[in-house]
Amino acid sequence: MARPKSASFELKRDDILECGARCFADRSYPAASMNDIAAASGTSKARLYHYYGSKEAILFDLLDRYTQRLLSLIGQVEATAQRGNLDDRATLHELIRSFLVEYQTSATRHVALLNDTKFLGDVQRELILDRQRDIVSAVTRFLCRAYPRRVNRSNQTAITMMLFGMINWTFTWLRPGGAMSYSAFADEVVAMLESGLAGAGGGTP
Repeated sequence: MARPKSASFELKRDDILECGARCFADRSYPAASMNDIAAASGTSKARLYHYYGSKEAILFDLLDRYTQRLLSLIGQVEATAQRGNLDDRATLHELIRSFLVEYQTSATRHVALLNDTKFLGDVQRELILDRQRDIVSAVTRFLCRAYPRRVNRSNQTAITMMLFGMINWTFTWLRPGGAMSYSAFADEVVAMLESGLAGAGGGTP
């Protein structure tokens, strides 16, 4: 029977994942090496292999955890909406704010999700892609409920992708401590949805 991993072991894995994500974002996944990740995490290459057997294993673990985190945010927002008796539009707005709060501290993981999933093996890649599809489907469902007169089967994919287009690339320009905070940007996204979807007769009667 395998021995359970210690807390210190898991903390070191977390640190390696953080350093690995940063290396992938800074150098690109193909260019980053196990030597780079070992140096960034303050350990030897031999010690790094004690935690992860390959660079791909690091990539998969960080994407596995990150996509699970995004799915858990969706569940948390749904639970919050139920407890607080939020209407469908307020629930969508809460989801957008929750995603952007997460993106603020997960920029390098988000870069890896958008750019590096293609480097995984077939089985692992499909698992991550399935999670991404689940996230997109959930956001589509939230949009359809929030703006039933505006979002329908013929345009729901386009509108969902427009929303992701607004929020998914914040890591390229929105900097913590900059002129606009992630919270303020979330307010702008919500305002644009309200003007563009609700303003076009997209809300509930």
